[in-house]
Amino acid sequence: MGSIYGKIFSISTFGESHGAGIGVVIDGCPAGVSFDPEFIQNELSRRKPGQSRITTQRKEADEFEVLSGVFEGVTTGTPIALLIRNEDQRSKDYAHIADRFRPSHADFTYEKKYGVRDYRGGGRSSARETAARVAAGAVAKLMLRELGVTVSAFVSQVGPVRVNRPYGELDLSEAENNAVRCADPEVAEEMFDFIDSVRKKGDSVGGVVFCVAKGVPAGWGEPVFDKLHAELGKAMLSINAVKGFEYGSGFDGVEMLGSAHNDAFYQDEHGNVRTRTNFSGGIQGGISNGEDIYFRVAFKPVATIMQDQDSLNKAGETVVVSGKGRHDPCVVPRAVPIVEAMAALVLADFYLRNKTSKIT
Repeated sequence: MGSIYGKIFSISTFGESHGAGIGVVIDGCPAGVSFDPEFIQNELSRRKPGQSRITTQRKEADEFEVLSGVFEGVTTGTPIALLIRNEDQRSKDYAHIADRFRPSHADFTYEKKYGVRDYRGGGRSSARETAARVAAGAVAKLMLRELGVTVSAFVSQVGPVRVNRPYGELDLSEAENNAVRCADPEVAEEMFDFIDSVRKKGDSVGGVVFCVAKGVPAGWGEPVFDKLHAELGKAMLSINAVKGFEYGSGFDGVEMLGSAHNDAFYQDEHGNVRTRTNFSGGIQGGISNGEDIYFRVAFKPVATIMQDQDSLNKAGETVVVSGKGRHDPCVVPRAVPIVEAMAALVLADFYLRNKTSKIT
């Protein structure tokens, strides 16, 4: 049941890290959306492993197959099934942890929940599953593009190295010009060097992904339990290794007075209602207000490190878990398209839900 997300524009992902493949079924996508395979493949390539020496060296082309829901270049309104076959599994890399629980992994909790687990690369709990989300998110992006809505993200912090300029002063497209996916080229170099130094020590480090959605009109979101920011938070916290989510002023807002924090309304030269500041992050009362929606997502250090760690096995005996396999020393460079994808899925769903909010 936990593999399904969305109310109208919904997705159901399937597959494991070392199984035959992974995939997604998208239901509720309207007919007539222009289907761009090259765009979808590019989104998957942004997430795929083996991009640089600071990412896992697993080699996966992540080429997708369309099984249904598309005809003559457009969506048909029926379920869209996309499949990505696994090609570079090395299951033997995980034989040593078949009966051992890796620190800060899902090994122990999956064992307790199901009584059985696929230990090869974490099975269903592996971040490999997110490739299916990126494929689905790319379809959501194609739909949103026709509505004039864009979603962009970049790495704003790695360990202690951070971008100190507001996102409005950055060219967000610069994020695709460096291995870290940071929109500030100078800071990107510092981040890369820091991640590389951590990698050489056999350790890992966390970071922050900043995301902004532009062009979202006022009115998307639902009252009370289905607030737009609540759904964005749920979507982000469902991503592997995510430990925190904040939108708008976030935790920094607690240090401000209401007189400074309130976003005053005004009417621009085109007659549009705008706010002079945007501490609300484009969302008020759980509903979009027409300003940029922006938020930050915190990722923990990758749990698998190339160092020996004390742990327990199934019998409750103390054992040593040795770091093996191919893993990212820092997940955030490859997490950027995942964050964008989940945000796009949330917005696509709320666009369709909003069409039922009033009769005209």
